[in-house]
Amino acid sequence: MPDERERTRAETAILRAAAIRRLAGLHARGELTGQHVALAAGVLQVHRRTVRRWIAASLATGRTGPAPRARFEIDEELRVRLAYHRGNAASLHRELAAQAAEQGTTAPSVHTVQRAIRRDLTRGDRAGLSKGERARRKHDVYLRRPPVHRNAVWEGDHVQAPVEVDVDGELRKPWITWFVDCGTNVLPGVAITPGYPSREAVLTALRACISCTGSFGPFGGLPGAIRIDRGKDFLSHAVADAMAYFGVRVGALPGYASYLKGRIEAVNGAAEDELFKLLPRYTGAQRLINNRPADPDAPPLTFEAFVAKVLGWIAERNTEHVMPALGGRTPAQAWDQDLTPIETVPDRDLVLYTLEDDGKPRPITTDGVYFAGQYYVGDCMVGRARGDKVRVRWMPNHPELIEIFDADTGAYMGPATPSGQAPSEHAAKLLKARARKAKQLVKDLKAAERARRVNYAAVTTAAPPQVLGTVSTLEAETELAEDRRADAAAIARPDLFPLPPAAPGWAMPRAAVSDPDGKQGGKHDS
Repeated sequence: MPDERERTRAETAILRAAAIRRLAGLHARGELTGQHVALAAGVLQVHRRTVRRWIAASLATGRTGPAPRARFEIDEELRVRLAYHRGNAASLHRELAAQAAEQGTTAPSVHTVQRAIRRDLTRGDRAGLSKGERARRKHDVYLRRPPVHRNAVWEGDHVQAPVEVDVDGELRKPWITWFVDCGTNVLPGVAITPGYPSREAVLTALRACISCTGSFGPFGGLPGAIRIDRGKDFLSHAVADAMAYFGVRVGALPGYASYLKGRIEAVNGAAEDELFKLLPRYTGAQRLINNRPADPDAPPLTFEAFVAKVLGWIAERNTEHVMPALGGRTPAQAWDQDLTPIETVPDRDLVLYTLEDDGKPRPITTDGVYFAGQYYVGDCMVGRARGDKVRVRWMPNHPELIEIFDADTGAYMGPATPSGQAPSEHAAKLLKARARKAKQLVKDLKAAERARRVNYAAVTTAAPPQVLGTVSTLEAETELAEDRRADAAAIARPDLFPLPPAAPGWAMPRAAVSDPDGKQGGKHDS
């Protein structure tokens, strides 16, 4: 930070340059007078002869300031040598001293080298030459993106939680795939995997974010665009196709450009500070002198408990965390107060467009549908074997469940599971569907046979046979008349017009009274 004297010297140099340019111009046009020189000398606090000397130097050399002094400067070659020495000024000075000794010249002092480095290189340059690009970026300034409405833009990212979690008896650090709404800072959905995430994690997170009826509702809907890392999982054809069906632009940012997706990076940092650091077996915790954790035998969280912690933190951040960037509101309040319409997607469309599909029609056999080396069965296949063809859609890396669609109409039929590995609930549904189909068939066959049967009425005199169940003309008219009377009684409104009081002298019933024996009874006026 320059002191007051240095600031005054710099300001004086600027004023001097402006004044000399003006006076030199007047001199070139023959308009310079002694009054001009006196005014400039007064404001610059120098003698008039000094001003005239500056004017002459400007006319001769074009220079408006003092003559530059010869000094040691950091040029391009010295920048390279400084990077070679990892930004160490003392090491650079030793190299310069050795070169000067060989050439018989005088080397600059170490303080001169250090002063030149501070003067000619910015803080970012010095940090970059010493530690690299990441260190240089810490001294950059970044633009803020303009505010947008909800669901205008989402940002997505993978992050590995720095917490060791028990996954089937093995310690692993789970991966989290989530998206954030840039307009309201709402986290509309997340997917958590024990290992490195693949396309399945991205598709699961997208389904959770877009759906407004899931566990993250009412947040959701279709975004206008998505900004993501240039990772192979995010840019896989499954994700591109899933979003292209809905007309959502997916923008791949340059590699190692976290400053271009500041919202999701802020979420990653908040999760580190507010959640991960407070969990057991946090890998960034304080360590002992031998670099071992303070409690190496601390019991880890189970994967289910870790997922519950993450979901709870997301719910609290969405509904309770007040953010200054949102004007002192929570993300949920910012979402509710934003009147931008939400474009929702039916869940059946999410099932269709966020699953893989190879486009091959597959027949339904008595063993089910053959896919990925095994047969799959589901209650939606009952009664369709040997003839119907379907298409299979599946979630990558999830062979335990596939979705079945009609090959001709594309209509969604239902889920299916491996035939020999079907869970008990799926097996129960299949058996129930078979029983329902069989029961329906028995019912239909019996009704058909009853309709086929013809019964005749018994007679005692010679008369033509009469089929039972037929109705005569008189019986039909009588039944219709009774129906009309019943309809009229049903729509009657006796309470619409109140009745007038009874005429004098009418005998009115009085309430029944109980006799001493407890029996109901009473007399009526006659």
